[in-house]
Amino acid sequence: MAMVKIKGMTCQHCVASTKEALEQIPGVKDVIVDLEKGQATYSGDVDQEKIKDAITKIGFEVV
Repeated sequence: MAMVKIKGMTCQHCVASTKEALEQIPGVKDVIVDLEKGQATYSGDVDQEKIKDAITKIGFEVV
């Protein structure tokens, strides 16, 4: 499992948007977004830039 820290999520809608955005990336599976920890974990061999781009496109920041 890989993990990415995310800044800017404030509610369950943010969690759902992030999960959906990451699941749209080919090769990403088993996405879990944790609002309290401000992070997402996922499995799959995917370029980190694709992960970062998906998160920033929906208005959050990768830290």
